Order: sequence, then C-alpha cells, then structure tokens
Amino acid sequence: MKTTFGVCLSLVLFVSAGLTAFAQSSQNSNADAAWAVRLDQIRQVAGMIPGRRALRINVLKFAESHRSKKFSVQGAPEEPSIQARTVFQVVFADGTVMIDSGMDEQVHRFFGRGAVEPYYPDAAKQVEQALRKARAIIITHEHGDHAAGVIRTPFMAELAPKTLLTRAQVQGLETNPQMLEIKITPEMASRYNVVDYDKYLPFGPGIALIKAPGHTPGSQMVYVILESGREYLFIADTAWHMDSVRLIKGKAAPWIQEDEAALLAQLTWLNEIYQTEKNVFIIASHDEEERKDLIAKGVLGDGLE
Repeated sequence: MKTTFGVCLSLVLFVSAGLTAFAQSSQNSNADAAWAVRLDQIRQVAGMIPGRRALRINVLKFAESHRSKKFSVQGAPEEPSIQARTVFQVVFADGTVMIDSGMDEQVHRFFGRGAVEPYYPDAAKQVEQALRKARAIIITHEHGDHAAGVIRTPFMAELAPKTLLTRAQVQGLETNPQMLEIKITPEMASRYNVVDYDKYLPFGPGIALIKAPGHTPGSQMVYVILESGREYLFIADTAWHMDSVRLIKGKAAPWIQEDEAALLAQLTWLNEIYQTEKNVFIIASHDEEERKDLIAKGVLGDGLE
C-alpha cells in the first residue's frame, strides 16, 4: 500500500493514457456491440499494480427508499420493496478505499419525492468518518446518493484530493446534475482527480475500474479481488435489484433516462457471470435483500471500520 495508494491517483492518471490499444483489442470480436467487456481482461488489469490485495469488504446502509418493485425490475409485481442507500469499504492491511460517498439528509429528501423516508444520521456520520480515514475514494456514478458525500461536505478540501472522478462524471455534475445541490463548478472540479479512460483502469492492487455508461454517462463498475481470491463486482445502479441481472430485465421507472441498449448489454454480460462464475459476487448497491444475505454469509462485513 505504501508504494501504491501513496501514489495511486497519480499512477491512475498516467496509466489511463496508455490502455487504449489494450481496451480496443477486447472489442475486435464484437465491434458493433453497445457495450462489451471481458472478465479475463478485467482480472489482468486488476493485477497490474503490485502490492498486497484487500483483506475484506464492508457495507453500510445509511438511508432507505421505499418503492414498488415494479419500478426496479420490468414485469415485477406491484409489491413493496426497499432500496438500500449504501457505501462500501475495501479494507487493506494498512488502509481503506471507499466505493461511493453517501449523501446528506437534504439530498436524501430529493429521492423521496415528497415522502418522508428513513435516513440514519448515526450511519451517515460513520460514512463521513470513513471517507476522511480512507486513502482513496471511488465514485461509481454522478447521482446524489453516490457522489454528494464528496461534494456537499465541510471536508471537501480534505476529501477532493483523494477522490477519483471520471471526465463524464464531472461533465454531468457541471452541466446536467441530478439536482442543483450537487452541481459543481469548473473550479470545484479542479480539486478532484479527474481521469478519462477507454474501457478499463487499474486502481490499486486487485482493483480495476470498468467503464459502463448506461444508467448515467459517467457510470462505472468496480472489480475487486481479495487476498483470499474471492472476487467482487460492484455494479452500482446498473441494476437496482439483482432480479434484473437474473432475468436480464431493466428498470421500469418513468423518472429516469438511461441508455437501454447499453444496459441490456451490461445485464446480459452480468447474467453470464452470475451463471458461470460462482466465485464472483455481483453487488447491486440498492438491493436490500442481497445486502442482508451477503452480510449473513460473511461475504460483506456489516458496518465500517
């Protein structure tokens, strides 16, 4: 970690410029696909940065949204469903990396669309403390429940230098934010580490970023392999519920606009991983049922360190 995350973000900026040919080679077999990646190449990219891999991964729920499942999965019944608002913590022997940054209660109210929904201030405080403690922060996409914690914070000067944003995420936050509360200026954007990559990006020992526009233009997945060999694929909002992966069915929420062709390609690939790679745990950020199940199985730790 001393030789990786101490210079991790600088290395990411350098490596992102040199992966274009590698990424393009993965498209040769399917140049017309809306979106295409290969797990073997993702694993290779995750191994590019030397060092000890992570030991474990934790999750914390800091809020909830209550929506009918029919909005999360096309064709699902009109039954109550909880969308967990979560962050993840990748724990190394000598430091942590956060995946996503949570949000304050004002941003949370936006998602309720007039309804009062659960928000847990003590958990939100834990998220803030974990962000300040982290060596690095990865943002999966530019929506408020994932990015607000590094924007609407009194600790922005502390958090921004260790936060990675993609060029597409910054463009969205500057010109088309999900809500005015998370709009950033070019001056604010200059405080973060901003990268642009074609397909994959090594981030640290055992960590690779995967460009996955669809839910938003700046969406990306995060692959992590632990020292134990267990593999994780954080898919953020590619699917709100794992049934979308299992059934290869997108969302049916009229209030969002997505690239449906790209999402279908992503869900098809994820379904193949789900069916064939039993060592890879696909993590959907908002699936409350999956969160509880993986905590019970010891795949995710309950709470932040």
